Amino acid sequence: MSTQLTLDDIVAHLDDLPSLPAVVMELLNSIDQEDVDISVLAKKVSYDQALTAKTLRLANSSHYGLQVKATTIQQAITYLGFQTTRSLITSAAITGCFPEGRCPGFDDKAFWRHSVATAACAKVLARQIRFNQDYAFTAGLLHNIGRLVLVSSFPAHYAQAIAHQAAHDCSLLEAEQAVLGVDHVQAGVALAEHWNFSDTMRLALGNYLQPETPGAGFLASLIHVANAIVCALDLAQAGDDMVPRVSPVAWDALGLGEDAYLQLFRETELRYDEITSALLS
Repeated sequence: MSTQLTLDDIVAHLDDLPSLPAVVMELLNSIDQEDVDISVLAKKVSYDQALTAKTLRLANSSHYGLQVKATTIQQAITYLGFQTTRSLITSAAITGCFPEGRCPGFDDKAFWRHSVATAACAKVLARQIRFNQDYAFTAGLLHNIGRLVLVSSFPAHYAQAIAHQAAHDCSLLEAEQAVLGVDHVQAGVALAEHWNFSDTMRLALGNYLQPETPGAGFLASLIHVANAIVCALDLAQAGDDMVPRVSPVAWDALGLGEDAYLQLFRETELRYDEITSALLS
């Protein structure tokens, strides 16, 4: 079997991927819009009972500190705001969207643990530097989504890339490029375009490993640092979570001191446990 793929191969298989609920697509597509009819969207989400239950479980976790328990999506929006509730709905939908066990050697649960940890870390980072926390959380959750694209569409190919990484003790990106000819970053950007993500989100997914790229955007730097921190903390407990080299450009862009990072490490571990129990249980 020839394992070399092209970007066209990936794009051709995007329609075969599991589809998100229509209301979630609507939420993702409206992330830069201000004139959204919140009540209509809340009503649409409520029709999906499983999605509603998972969203409310996350909203009521201690991570969000609600004094009054939210029992409807509309209440969650009232208590937490539309932006935050939108990121919760998106998270609840995406973490249950892709089938598991398709690719030998790919640890689906470790993948999601890493993604959730990066989302938690990115949100804490964003709060510290007064950046949009919901943007950061969603980008952190989705930063590796290209891996799921490749695993879902080309499981046998991707299994060879995983084996190559183990045999050569290289980064996942290097293994993907060597074996497949494409990588999860390219696949993630292709999916982001297919799902009509905002330009901000597409730039973050496309440049989080090389945030010094001109025009990459600040969110790419934030996700770059969050991803590295999560790998260093080994929250996902994944064997292939090598700690990547941290870009000095991204590190300096955040402008945080040592005390801030120590606080970040502690809070990320705490938030990770709370969000994981709500999203992945």
